[in-house]
Order: sequence, then structure tokens, then C-alpha cells
Amino acid sequence: MNLPLYTHIIYSDPMLFILFEDYFSNRMKQLIYTFPEDALTSTGAPFWSAPKRFPRPLEFSVSDLSHLNFVLAGSILRAETFGIPVPDWAKNPKKLAEAVDRVIVPDFQPKQGVKIETDENATSLSSASIDDAAVIDELIKKLEQRRKTLPSGYVMKPIQFEKDDDTNYHMDFIAGLANMRARNYSIPEVDKLRAKFIAGRIIPAIATSTAMATGLVCLELYKVIDGGHKVEDYRNTFANLALPLFSMAEPVPPKVIKHQDMSWTVWDRWTIKGNPTLRELIKWLADKGLDAYSISCGSCLLYNSMFPRHKDRMDKKVVDLARDVARMEIPPYRRHLDLMVACEDEEENDVDIPQVSVYFR
Repeated sequence: MNLPLYTHIIYSDPMLFILFEDYFSNRMKQLIYTFPEDALTSTGAPFWSAPKRFPRPLEFSVSDLSHLNFVLAGSILRAETFGIPVPDWAKNPKKLAEAVDRVIVPDFQPKQGVKIETDENATSLSSASIDDAAVIDELIKKLEQRRKTLPSGYVMKPIQFEKDDDTNYHMDFIAGLANMRARNYSIPEVDKLRAKFIAGRIIPAIATSTAMATGLVCLELYKVIDGGHKVEDYRNTFANLALPLFSMAEPVPPKVIKHQDMSWTVWDRWTIKGNPTLRELIKWLADKGLDAYSISCGSCLLYNSMFPRHKDRMDKKVVDLARDVARMEIPPYRRHLDLMVACEDEEENDVDIPQVSVYFR
């Protein structure tokens, strides 16, 4: 049986088997330690009175298929995230149980001085450490240590949630997570089909507020397509269906920004054709009297003048940078990329410029 990579996920990843112990056992034990079943409030009333439910810690058992399926689904999703092939044996409950049995789980030790956040109208409680800053600092140190062990060029793979694929283990994990928490508080469990229905229940929104917002947008779009309308002809709408309240107002014209002999608003867009290099794009802006010190594509920073390493990118094409640095997948039908550029004028004052679109096809 070929174990090495995948069993690393089973044996050492705290987000899976140890996550089960943390979420569904240790946190409940800590809660009970802080607030025993006979605990009283400051007024002398029972702390564990409706609507709060007294929690019950779960004890992991490989003979409980619900426990095992939670670890199975989580392990597969984590393996996909890290690009680790999932061996066939991992989907065999007996083989998986044997692997899980080898995991060493530290004994629970109650913590002193833990702050418990309570909600009088909730049926569950959550615990948080008093010194959150120290916890964050420790996590950052651990992440930095792990980063140093990664191979050069390593990239994690985000997973896009898809509830309608019964083979991707997305709903298996969500249903398992929900049902384990339900067991903690003696709440009725649901099957995977019911969990899928709850996760994808979007019909009420489509039939009400979303449909209304879409309709109002389309009404304004007719004016745009018709052309020749003044800004006073358009409408902003605030609506609250619960009251109900509908309020319409004329939109405020955008601020006009002037620079040298040019003027523009945030509604404008600048376009540049071809696939310029980063140097050519910066010069194109410099010809307008603008010093570009930061260029972003999506959420990724392509260039910043403060980073010396970014000077090595100056002769690379903008589209190539989007693919290599921003990890963008550009489909064949895509003709342009949108860039956000931060600029200064000659006196080093920030100048808000329109979005820059690079038409490379």
C-alpha cells in the first residue's frame, strides 16, 4: 500500500483528525470546564437554561461511519488543495480506519483564564483566548517556518465550492461538519441531500430582492443603450421589502479630475492597444505627466516602485505578467485586461486616474 504523501495529511494535518478533536471534543470540554452543568449566572439563575443547550463532547470512533466520513472528506479536500494525489485505498473505510488509528492525539488539558463569549439568544457558545495578538503572532511564525520548507515555485490550489457534484466531497464535508456540531448540542441531524438543499436555497432571494434589483438595473440599462440621456434622467433606488420602502433619487455626477490639459471622471476608462511591456505602459502614462508607482491586476500586485525585485519585470509583457504573477487564466475569447494604476504628478501628489484596459487582441 503506497502511503507516504497522503498519510502525511492523515497523520499530521491539524485541520482534519485533530480538527475533529478540537472542534467537537476539546472545545466542548473546555466549555463544560468553564461553565459546569450546575453553573449559575450573576443573578442566580441556571446558566444552562433555554435557549442555551448543554454541550456533549464527542469521542471519535472509527466504527462510527459519520466520524470516519468527516475525516475522509476533509482529507481529500486538503490533499487537492496541496496538489497531493489521493490513493485508492483512502476511500476504503477499513484502510482509512487503520490509518486514523495510528494518529496520536494529545490528552485534553483545560486552559485557565479563558474568556467565553456568550450570546443569550444563541444555542451554542464559542471560546476565544484572551491574548489574541499572541496567538496570531505564533501562527505567523509557524507559517513562516512552513514556508521555508516548501519547494521553489510551490502554489496551493484553491477549491471552488460546487454543491451539485456528488463526487467532489464538498457536501460530504459540510454535512459532516454540521452533523457533528448538531450532536454536540443534541440537535437533529440531516442527511447529505437535506444539507445540499439548505446550502443552495437561493430561490427566495431570486424571487424577491434579487429579481427587484435586477429589474431596476435593466431599466437604467435601457437608458444607457438608448443614449443621449443626461445624468438627471437616471435613478438610484433604495428599497427595503420588509417595510416596504422604495426611494428613488437622481445620481450625483462624478467628480471631474483635471490634470494638465486633460480631464476625466471615475466613469471613464483609458485604453491601450497591443501587448505593451511594463516599461512601455509606464512610459505611456509618463507621456501624460503621470508617474505610475503601483500597478495591479485583480488582487495581485504586478509592479510597485518600492520593491527592487519588481524592476526585473520592466521588460516583460503585461499579459505575461498577469499569467505568471497573478496566475490568471485568460480564455481565448478574452480581448483585454483591466489594470488599476496608482499615479503621482510632478509634485508627488496622488492623482486618481481611470481604470486602464490593455487590449491585446
